[in-house]
Parts: sequence; C-alpha cells; structure tokens
Amino acid sequence: MDHTANVMDRTEALLIEQAAQGDAESFARLYDIHVKRVYRYIFYRVSDISVAEDLTQEVFLRGWKALPKFRKVSNKPFVGWLLTIAHNLVIDHYRSRRMESTLEDDIMTADTATDPQQMAAVGMEQKRLQEAIRQLRPEQQQVIILRFIEGFEYSEIAALLGKKEGAIRVIQHRALKGLKQILDKDTGQ
Repeated sequence: MDHTANVMDRTEALLIEQAAQGDAESFARLYDIHVKRVYRYIFYRVSDISVAEDLTQEVFLRGWKALPKFRKVSNKPFVGWLLTIAHNLVIDHYRSRRMESTLEDDIMTADTATDPQQMAAVGMEQKRLQEAIRQLRPEQQQVIILRFIEGFEYSEIAALLGKKEGAIRVIQHRALKGLKQILDKDTGQ
C-alpha cells in the first residue's frame, strides 16, 4: 500500500471515529467522499434518478444512525459497509414494488461519438449489453457492476461481499463467459 493510501485510510478512520461520537461535520466529510460511489452503485441497479437519490440519502441516514455499530463489528472498509446498506435498500426497494432489478440504459461514456448515427449504434450496443447483464444471476450482476462500472479491486469486492478474492474472480469469469454466450446467441453466432 502506498503512502497516500495509508494517509487516506488514517484520515478516514479518524473521520469515522469522530462521526461515531456525534460529530456531524466529520460525517459530512465522509458523505462527500463516498456519495458519488454509493449513488452510482444504486443508480445502476434501479435506473431511476429520483429513486437513486432517495435511496442514496437513506443509505447515509442509516449509516449515520448505525455508525457506532460499524466501529464495533465491521471488518469491511467503510465504503463497503455503505454499499452493503445500499445493496439491502435496493433489494427492499424491489421487494416493495415486486419489480425486477434493472441496470441503467446508458453505460455510455461521454467521449464516444458526436455523429448521431454512431451515437445511436453505440446506444443500441449498450442497451444490448444491459439486457445481457440483466440475464445474469444477481451475484454476477453485482460483481460486474462493482468491478467494471465502479472500478473496485478484487480485494475490495471480496470484502464487500464477504467472500474470498478467488471466489470473486471465479464469479467474474463465469459472468463474463455467460455474457459472451448471451451476446453470441443474440447475434446468431
């Protein structure tokens, strides 16, 4: 681990300690550090901006209330703990609405195309990919989102999901293999 990451870990640990003692400013700083990542994780699961915003706020509200518990029992990184709360809220959201989990339609990157025809083609490909991802098992969807959309390392995903790093690699391998089969089937290959 490099020096910068070590300093960040110590800074975050201090913020967590202070926030757990009721320091709202420290928790606000933790919020600022992690809100985008939590929001993105939720948004890719629910594909609705207002629902994602509401659930993100609920994650941090629950996190604030349960912070003393995190300090006592968690061996996960703080962001992993927040994403576990987010995951549970997404499950509750779908249970309450009896809907299937969906992924965001636009996994498009901003730098793709400026030509409308090319943009439409890219959009169709990404829609196809989204549909293929939705056909994976929920655990595989989660690993694909955390690894390729959120950019988590295998060790971080393992800590978040409570699995060994090797198991995460196997889940990812099977998910990618499944995606290839689904996409090949769609194109008739």
